[in-house]
Amino acid sequence: MSQRTAGTAKEKTLKILEENRGKIVSGEKLAEDIGVSRAAIWKGIESLRKAGYQISAVTNKGYILAENSDILSAQGMHLFIDEERYPYGEENIHAHRILESTNKTAKEKAFKGAPHGTVVLAEEQSNGRGRLGRSFFSPAKTGVYMSLVLRPAFDVSKSLLITAAVSVAVCRAIKIVSGKETQIKWVNDIFLDGKKICGILTEAITNFESGEIEAIVVGIGVNCNLKNENMPEEIRETAGSLSGLISRNRLAAEIINELMGILEDVTAGGSYPEYMDEYRRRSMVLRKSIKVYKNTVSGEFQNAKAIDISDSGGLIVIYEDGRKDTLTTGEISIRLA
Repeated sequence: MSQRTAGTAKEKTLKILEENRGKIVSGEKLAEDIGVSRAAIWKGIESLRKAGYQISAVTNKGYILAENSDILSAQGMHLFIDEERYPYGEENIHAHRILESTNKTAKEKAFKGAPHGTVVLAEEQSNGRGRLGRSFFSPAKTGVYMSLVLRPAFDVSKSLLITAAVSVAVCRAIKIVSGKETQIKWVNDIFLDGKKICGILTEAITNFESGEIEAIVVGIGVNCNLKNENMPEEIRETAGSLSGLISRNRLAAEIINELMGILEDVTAGGSYPEYMDEYRRRSMVLRKSIKVYKNTVSGEFQNAKAIDISDSGGLIVIYEDGRKDTLTTGEISIRLA
């Protein structure tokens, strides 16, 4: 059997086991449905076990994928994908055990022509990235680390709307999967119970002649069942995590479902993006005293109050001297009462 055929048999075996999670599936039926030998099924099962899948063999009955087995995969995600909102198929969802950075890999794919809707996921990132060159702690099996390649039909002036759209999509997905209500810290962080549980990194690939965006790569990192004592000491006071019986495959799928639905608002020419109302409602900075960092290297800041968010996603602030400003980039921190 060729390497490609074996890989396909393993992927199809995983798909059937995911569809029947917690139920016994006979090896004979797997072989018959996939069109390979029982030996090929056994090799596929062993390969999946080595990858970390909890698959038990029941004598004379078949195989069973444990209910609590939780490894990110295209097959596991596709069970929860809304094909009307994401019609691009499993072949455009690329799951890896470890990557340096999902954004780095997604950008490489984008430069090579990867289509709109391409998804890159990793169980672990060795050099996860956040905004302003910061690192993003990305240990194995404790988060959803994913990046999407988007090819929107608008110019770079609307790029902030993408980050806002992703923020709302993540909040909605978390609500669907966990029942938890989350807040957004402008422009790209998701908070639960006062702690950051998700970061978003948006990077654009632009055509300098036309000013149009050729592709946007959106990176999303959500902490899931990450214990405080396992975090680096410098983030223990500020970082949090979703907890409980959460399917990471479902969370990743629901983020994609919600984002693809919202993007129709962003690309609709001249129409008001309705999701911005929700973005404002979820804001944790509006009507709060904040510090606007104009120069993150020197640490200089100005005291201000966040008074609104513009329809294009900018944060409208008023400084102590009465001046108003609309921030479209930069770093803010909330001054604690």
